[in-house]
Amino acid sequence: MAFRGWRPPPPPLLLLLLWVTGQAAPVAGLGSDAELQIERRFVPDECPRTVRSGDFVRYHYVGTFPDGQKFDSRYRALGARRGLSGCASLSPDRPFPPAGPPLAPPRAAALLPSSAAQILPDPRPSAAAGVIPPNSVLHFDVLLMDIWNSEDQVQIHTYFKPPSCPRTIQVSDFVRYHYNGTFLDGTLFDSSHNRMKTYDTYVGIGWLIPGMDKGLLGMCVGEKRIITIPPFLAYGEDGDGKDIPGQASLVFDVALLDLHNPKDSISIENKVVPENCERISQSGDFLRYHYNGTLLDGTLFDSSYSRNRTFDTYIGQGYVIPGMDEGLLGVCIGEKRRIVVPPHLGYGEEGRGNIPGSAVLVFDIHVIDFHNPSDSISITSHYKPPDCSVLSKKGDYLKYHYNASLLDGTLLDSTWNLGKTYNIVLGSGQVVLGMDMGLREMCVGEKRTVIIPPHLGYGEAGVDGEVPGSAVLVFDIELLELVAGLPEGYMFIWNGEVSPNLFEEIDKDGNGEVLLEEFSEYIHAQVASGKGKLAPGFDAELIVKNMFTNQDRNGDGKVTAEEFKLKDQEAKHDEL
Repeated sequence: MAFRGWRPPPPPLLLLLLWVTGQAAPVAGLGSDAELQIERRFVPDECPRTVRSGDFVRYHYVGTFPDGQKFDSRYRALGARRGLSGCASLSPDRPFPPAGPPLAPPRAAALLPSSAAQILPDPRPSAAAGVIPPNSVLHFDVLLMDIWNSEDQVQIHTYFKPPSCPRTIQVSDFVRYHYNGTFLDGTLFDSSHNRMKTYDTYVGIGWLIPGMDKGLLGMCVGEKRIITIPPFLAYGEDGDGKDIPGQASLVFDVALLDLHNPKDSISIENKVVPENCERISQSGDFLRYHYNGTLLDGTLFDSSYSRNRTFDTYIGQGYVIPGMDEGLLGVCIGEKRRIVVPPHLGYGEEGRGNIPGSAVLVFDIHVIDFHNPSDSISITSHYKPPDCSVLSKKGDYLKYHYNASLLDGTLLDSTWNLGKTYNIVLGSGQVVLGMDMGLREMCVGEKRTVIIPPHLGYGEAGVDGEVPGSAVLVFDIELLELVAGLPEGYMFIWNGEVSPNLFEEIDKDGNGEVLLEEFSEYIHAQVASGKGKLAPGFDAELIVKNMFTNQDRNGDGKVTAEEFKLKDQEAKHDEL
């Protein structure tokens, strides 16, 4: 319904309610001085206003003679005079939309003697000529449709107001509302509910009829009110040319869904801020957060909780709508806040999906974690034993316990719960890079917390069903055992001088050929006696087999004296 195009009404029309011409003898049984007779056939249960002298009315009527012969029937507007009384059938407490048929207007029958039919001269002599004989008694069956007065103002009746009303409509605000538009008799002429689309407009700058511009001011989001507008503040004497007749009072049952001003910025309400907030988000950070997205009236349009997955994004770089880009800056991990985004910082006039155009958006967010792509690991040592001189290094074999969790405290895994340590060779790629870095230079008995950003953890993909994508990980670690590893590049070393007759010692049967069985038996014997050492943390048989393969240079499954040689070792040892 476009509330535009009105003009001031002309002065109230002083039209003749009933007219006759000429003089004649009184009708039998009704003298010339007989009074006007009125029979009220129907009066609405609620009658907030009755016709008074000077009011302007719209009514239907049927005019007949005493014998029932009809002389006129029309719909016309005229000034209230003697013989026309009644009330408007509007109830200010009527809910919207009206249930059932329109409310019945008041109805009356008037019996006019000839003297009463000559109150004013006929403004249109030809209208009665040849139709109404002189001195006729006239019957009028009247149905009152509308009452107004030139001194009327817009009437406002609020029948629902939300408990919280932080903001009301002001001039130049943009609003979204639903309405039912009716006449005073309850007849519906338009409804945004029927179109299933709100009416969206600026208020107080002439985009609406004057009465509506005034009637919307001061409303809260969620408020429901009835606005009654006299015709000279609506569509005047011409109506809208379609559904609204001239000189019609209008009743709008309005429910306000949304309001904002083009000058609005986002608003932020902190709900929960952790006591310990060591770091706040900045432009360029990558955030993981949960959210519920609603309209101002509380209608839910999206939720990460329903998908059971956080929304993950960079902030301050245009990956999200401008209002969220701004609203996510300065948050702590674990913080909960409400971000209200006006449409020009949201999805604009067009909207998106199930978000209407020009809608104000409300996001209730919970920050799970964030990091920056430039972040490295963070190490916090909580306990070190008095003797902490032997520190872990690449190649060492470590046994340790850990609890693994997300930044919000969600536990992912725990070796304590499993009742066994986690064992790795440091620097061998057996754990994520961040964990490998976090275990270095640690002594037995030390306890530390290692925080690992996702690019040094499980990345964007995470681990299906275990670690979310792009998650920052927290490991609480206690190192229980450290076995020193071998120099880098070595899988076996001698702990003492190497025999000059090493090949002959391995070749026990003296046939000049060493098979895998002979080689494996000899190496294990050296390890058992302490003369040799295999790299800890690896499969010993696999190491021995690889050593044998390296010596079997022609790949025939046996090693000859010509193939056999040692690898020099900087630590004054040799490796096969």
